[in-house]
Amino acid sequence: MAKSSSLIAIMGPTASGKSELGVALAKRFHGEVVSADSRQVYRGLDIGSGKITQKEMMGIPHHLLDVVSPKRTFTVVQYQRRAIKAIAAIRRRHKLPFLVGGSPFYIYSVVDGIAIPEVKPNQKLRRELEQLSVEKLLAKLKALDPARANTIEQKNKRRLVRALEIVITTGKPIPPLRKNASPLDVLMLGIRRSPEELKKRIQQRLNKRFKQGMVKEVERLHKQGVSWRRLEEFGLEYRYVAQFLQGRITKQEMIARIQKESEAFVRRQMVWFKKDPRIHWISTYAEAKRLVELNLQ
Repeated sequence: MAKSSSLIAIMGPTASGKSELGVALAKRFHGEVVSADSRQVYRGLDIGSGKITQKEMMGIPHHLLDVVSPKRTFTVVQYQRRAIKAIAAIRRRHKLPFLVGGSPFYIYSVVDGIAIPEVKPNQKLRRELEQLSVEKLLAKLKALDPARANTIEQKNKRRLVRALEIVITTGKPIPPLRKNASPLDVLMLGIRRSPEELKKRIQQRLNKRFKQGMVKEVERLHKQGVSWRRLEEFGLEYRYVAQFLQGRITKQEMIARIQKESEAFVRRQMVWFKKDPRIHWISTYAEAKRLVELNLQ
């Protein structure tokens, strides 16, 4: 039986193998998985987000997948509340919760209990901001909140709009995130891969996703009422497949841009993770298994 205060967080760059490791460890230690991925919370964003399939879950319960329509906004505050509830429920079942994903803000909202400003979505303001280019949104954020502009994912229009929404609504810069002491004994595991290996894995994964029908997935989402603009807001695969389907870029450009942006995304993820000395970097299942065993003693 797991220690009641334990949480195992598995993180790392995109395409590093987090989902597979999470399932393997959850099977070994009688656990359940809570996803920490900002795109996998949306229903229908399956192939492009790399959402784990029922077969790949191998019978391990997964939480915080497919919780909201892609037409709606899902904030970090909403994620934080649901994830904390899911973890508490897993612990009540005397099972070990595994927080698995590559969205740093989602992970730290749970691990550190980050207090996030609660600003309700302002649809009128959002529509106005969404008319602006990514470059103009970033310039606006730099003028209003230089500190946040330096840390935000600068090509992610959805995040830029949300940051500006908070700043404009409150009339002041986003305050430094406060951390609340977590009641959990958290073991943080990071998957270590070389840049060359990650580049190869991203390429292989991209080829697999195209074969699985990623372009048809984006077509289907658009036919179901998800606007091109909204699809592009999801970034990476969805942004460039949407642009390809609108005839704005060629197939070759689509593939090249997804690869390039995915590699850039890896670098941004690692900027977050490398700052945290609590993360134990591992390369194999055996290393991870040993650390979990020590944590549970």
